[in-house]
Amino acid sequence: MRYISTRGTAPVLNFEEAMLTGLARDGGLYVPETIPQMSATEIAALEGLSYEATAYRVMRPFVGDVFTDDEFEDIIGRAYAGFGHAARAPLKQLDQGHFLLELFHGPTLAFKDFAMQLIGQMFQTALGRKGERVTIVGATSGDTGSAAIEAFRGLDNVDVFIMYPHGRISEVQRRQMTTPQESNVHALAMDGDFDACQARLKDMFNDFEFRDGVRLAGVNSINWGRVLAQVVYYFSSAVALGAPHRPISFTVPTGNFGDIFAGYIAKQMGLPIGRLVVATNQNDILHRCLSGHGYHKGETVPSISPSMDIQVSSNFERALFDAYDREAAAVVQLMNELKEGGFDVSQGAMQVLQSHYSSGRVSEAETSATITSELKASGELLCPHSAVGVRVAQAQRETGTPMITLATAHPAKFPDAVEQASGIRPPLPPRMADLYERSERVSRVPDDLEALKGFIRENISA
Repeated sequence: MRYISTRGTAPVLNFEEAMLTGLARDGGLYVPETIPQMSATEIAALEGLSYEATAYRVMRPFVGDVFTDDEFEDIIGRAYAGFGHAARAPLKQLDQGHFLLELFHGPTLAFKDFAMQLIGQMFQTALGRKGERVTIVGATSGDTGSAAIEAFRGLDNVDVFIMYPHGRISEVQRRQMTTPQESNVHALAMDGDFDACQARLKDMFNDFEFRDGVRLAGVNSINWGRVLAQVVYYFSSAVALGAPHRPISFTVPTGNFGDIFAGYIAKQMGLPIGRLVVATNQNDILHRCLSGHGYHKGETVPSISPSMDIQVSSNFERALFDAYDREAAAVVQLMNELKEGGFDVSQGAMQVLQSHYSSGRVSEAETSATITSELKASGELLCPHSAVGVRVAQAQRETGTPMITLATAHPAKFPDAVEQASGIRPPLPPRMADLYERSERVSRVPDDLEALKGFIRENISA
């Protein structure tokens, strides 16, 4: 299996190389040269399998010969052993034909655990075999960072630095990043918003002297391994509701487009997906774009669903790459225009995008109202991000096709917003009950590339 860059000039890599590299050296994102196919018979055979067994069958073709069969099975087993539900990603019915896919049973109570726990184990196996060490730097709007720190803390061969926008994430999200005491993980509270954190991360990857000097690796949603891990729960949930014998639709609350793009990959593999619905909050650049109004950056407005407060959705580049018939030069032109504020999508590419994706936008008031109404209607207490998804799904469901909404985080990660809407302050699970009492380790840093590079150089292990 070979991986190519969306911008066309970076080296072609195998799975392990693409995973450890993260961002391609030409600034692009790695994607598979071809998408492995699963027949209807192979998809049907997933029925009744454990999540781990499903994960093995879905991901194995993408991995190639990087890991042996036994190694890969062991990696998957270790990745999901710490989840708090035996089904890993259980479905719960909200209404006739509408289901919630609970993706918050991992160690940090967010869907990012599905990918990050797997990535952590793959990094550990690959680097241990090589006797090498890498420096992981990430940017987070809340959940990626805590999932990364949880996955990599205490592991050999890895130093981790996570930048998050100071004062713009929930207290639970912050404490999940700042309370681990292992010396190989570092939480960096950076001035500015998430897009600033993400921009500095890309700057570091594009500084090849620094990148090579510290052996920089990335585990943000730009990492193909992250997307691949998320493909699995589209298969597991769809098969549980009757695929491949009938199509299933999905609504995904998303900011960086990685989770919804994983659904697109599942569809390209052969999973009969009816619709892929992008749900956005008031930072609705993806909804505006998919509605035909171009991709033009605006101001990021803080919301009660902070993990979606994003103007530059990194994984959208992968969707554009396919929409422009994998013409790397077209993607390079669009990304150059984005640096100047935004771009318009050609008519042909927009038709391709709209053939796969639809979208909806939810206001702050509607988000809170959905938390309130869903608790009354089904007894389900939603986090604000999941409420955004449920609201859009309710408006876009089609009779006869089951709709699965991805519940991306546990309500206890956003207790203030949930309590204000529902009157209930959701408690943390018992294993996290002392989170507010744990001491914090955090470094305040400026939005300054040289200062950030200096901090990282000074704090990596010898």
